[in-house]
Amino acid sequence: QVQLVESGGGLVQAGGSLGLSCTASGLTFGRYAMGWFRQAPGKEREFVAAMSPGGVSTRYADSVKGRFTISRDNAKNTVSLQMNSAKPEDTAVYYCAAGLSTGAMTRRVDYWGQGTQVTVSS
Repeated sequence: QVQLVESGGGLVQAGGSLGLSCTASGLTFGRYAMGWFRQAPGKEREFVAAMSPGGVSTRYADSVKGRFTISRDNAKNTVSLQMNSAKPEDTAVYYCAAGLSTGAMTRRVDYWGQGTQVTVSS
């Protein structure tokens, strides 16, 4: 019933920018913290960014702080991730996620999207 669908993945050159979007359905979007995770080949899935239900609070992994920006539009049930100054190490499958809070999402996620591939060429 709950679906999180990512879009916007693709190939980008190092130093370039790429925007990801996630559209949610089947849940009360404005009551969930929303975020992004990523998983590179051979590595564990890692937290990237999250935003509180009302958009007041954000949280970023140190590796992306200052380069990535998370945003959400509760009227459209969407959450986005703007990736600037992309690095080859950003290459991964990016997953949209919904959880209780920004803090809780670093430990527990209630719903996951299917993922979208982001490749950063050097």
